[in-house]
Amino acid sequence: MVKGVNFVNLTDVGDPVDSARAYYEAGCDELVFLDITATSDQRQTTVDMVRRVADQVFIPFTVGGGIRSVDDMNQMLKAGADKVAVNSSALANPQLIKDCAEKFGNQCVVVAIDAKRQADGNWHVYVAGGRKDTGRDLLTWAKEAVSLGAGEILLTSMDKDGTKSGFDLEMLNAVADVVDVPLIASGGAGNVPDMVEVFEKTSATGALAASIFHYGEVKISDVKTALAAHELEVRL
Repeated sequence: MVKGVNFVNLTDVGDPVDSARAYYEAGCDELVFLDITATSDQRQTTVDMVRRVADQVFIPFTVGGGIRSVDDMNQMLKAGADKVAVNSSALANPQLIKDCAEKFGNQCVVVAIDAKRQADGNWHVYVAGGRKDTGRDLLTWAKEAVSLGAGEILLTSMDKDGTKSGFDLEMLNAVADVVDVPLIASGGAGNVPDMVEVFEKTSATGALAASIFHYGEVKISDVKTALAAHELEVRL
């Protein structure tokens, strides 16, 4: 398991299976595993890790990275994943979203989008673990992905990733305005108020955080207590 800042300078922060068990016991609602070098290394996500995680946790978990075909997604679901995220492969072959949605149902298909603001104020979609600018407009791609069958969007702000400076509220709201599926906010969580703010100021249905939990800076229970105190719907 690794963590970086703005998708670079990755550092080892532990074993994914051990961490999955710890987060499950700490009360997280869902886990997301993204094999961020599977595409650039031209390999598949490790099925063995997915199977081992499935043996340890009893909450939904999503797996992504290196998923290039319906068969790849089938392997992940059979190994125990509840949902499978596609990113680079979906941009290269948008039909993959439709094929997977028709085979397994929209609820299984998550389209992960890594986006970065450009000089003109718009956002471009990046692939290969944030290494390559596709030139595609974020809002255009989000709408297309949902029209093809994406049941959920996992939206990561590359500008905010690992910075702990708060979520990219403007980007989240811009995407929420053009899609009607669950939207998971990712990139920038630095403290409990950030987690509260993203639900108060956007229509995101979930908030993903890594650094603050990996480094033990924030407890999941504290986040949930704060959300409840602000009268935000949360499983305690």
